[in-house]
Amino acid sequence: MGFWTALQFLTIFPTPLKHKVLHETSGQSLPYFPLVGLILGTLLFGLHYSLSLILPSAIIPVLLIGTLAVLTGTQSLDGFVDTCDGVFAGKSRKERLAIMSDTKIGAFGIVGVVLLLMIKYVSLLSVSMILPALLLMPALSRWVMVFMIFAFPYAKKSGMGLPFKLGATWQRLAVATIITLVVSVFLLRWWGLALMFTVWLIAFGVASYFRSRLGGLTGDNYGAINEISEVLVLLLVILIGRLQ
Repeated sequence: MGFWTALQFLTIFPTPLKHKVLHETSGQSLPYFPLVGLILGTLLFGLHYSLSLILPSAIIPVLLIGTLAVLTGTQSLDGFVDTCDGVFAGKSRKERLAIMSDTKIGAFGIVGVVLLLMIKYVSLLSVSMILPALLLMPALSRWVMVFMIFAFPYAKKSGMGLPFKLGATWQRLAVATIITLVVSVFLLRWWGLALMFTVWLIAFGVASYFRSRLGGLTGDNYGAINEISEVLVLLLVILIGRLQ
């Protein structure tokens, strides 16, 4: 049940579940977030390999970014846009939360998502170790999301992310961490451990900043942290490739 709930929430893939994600099953899905990310990464790598046989290399990152956005229903991208608008535009915590709940897109959101996608594109075009990059980008970022759900208070009394926060236990975080650690070390050896720690450290700083502005985190912030972590993974894998 937990795996199917994670798959249903994080992607557009069909599942055996006949209902939307319920409060009772939200917490059960958290250990499987990195596994769903790994599935997404595997699909991206297969697509990259296939496209590289027929298309110029400069076009492939665009298609990979677009595919990931479609497969995830643009959920985390939407959260990133809302977070940029709310965190940077509002003058008070109440106003920032209200802006994030608004469906309109502001200037901060537009600039932020354009920069994010540009960095993703250039990073995917520049990375030499494409297999670990594509597998770890969605897997590690979703583990980071689980950690931040567990570690930080929720900023509102309601919201899509609240059931996940209420179901976040250290046991579920531990399972998600073990899965991510095994995959990271398998792909990059001890560099994988360094990658996990560095991405976690920077993302923790970002989450702490969000908390200082909002009094906690929201579902939109979880999506923003996921997007930021994906970029961090790509940049750090590029660095690891040059250091090896």
